[in-house]
Amino acid sequence: MLNTPPRPFVYDPPAEPRLCVLHRDDDLLVLAKPSGLLSAPGKAMDHADCLEARAREMYSTATMVHRLDCDTSGVMVFALNRAAHRHLGLQFERRMIGKRYVARVWGDVAEDEGEVDRPLCSDWPNRPKQTINHERGRPALTRWSVLAREGGVTRMLLSPHTGRTHQLRVHMASLGHPMLGDALYAPDAALNAAGRLQLHAESLSFRHPTGGRPCTFTETCPF
Repeated sequence: MLNTPPRPFVYDPPAEPRLCVLHRDDDLLVLAKPSGLLSAPGKAMDHADCLEARAREMYSTATMVHRLDCDTSGVMVFALNRAAHRHLGLQFERRMIGKRYVARVWGDVAEDEGEVDRPLCSDWPNRPKQTINHERGRPALTRWSVLAREGGVTRMLLSPHTGRTHQLRVHMASLGHPMLGDALYAPDAALNAAGRLQLHAESLSFRHPTGGRPCTFTETCPF
């Protein structure tokens, strides 16, 4: 895995679609986040546009329960009241949430399935990058399987058991298979092989805050 300073970050969020609603009820707002849009506002003034701000333009009580990286697309759930936020937050905290991601990675992955169990922590000299550190890192586990081999590129199904920052990106890079279009962890050849980060949160499964029924929300992978 590359141990290099991060490339410069230029924020140019997509204007359309302004907001893609997959589901709404009294408790939940489920959205499809596009690649290139922050989940929450950044510190810089020009980083105010984000999915949370756009959600609140239409649904004033919407609060964010979890995040996706700026360049990752896919399913996100927001709570519309305090009770729902508390209920969903506990499910994330207790790792009761089912998450499925699709990614395209550099190279032909030899095995059909496996897992990466490598602890992660912040790479302070190179923030916002994360790094594997067996002494200071927090536990991080990713299970993976191959969906298709596409001639030097492999389409993967990724299921994170933990939810560390950049977990999937770092774990795939640590196997020698960085994600295409990854400006933080991919060498130039893999970065330039795609116009965006090839990582998509395809589905999210959890218990509904009212009544506890199982719910699964899915957004088709765009690449």
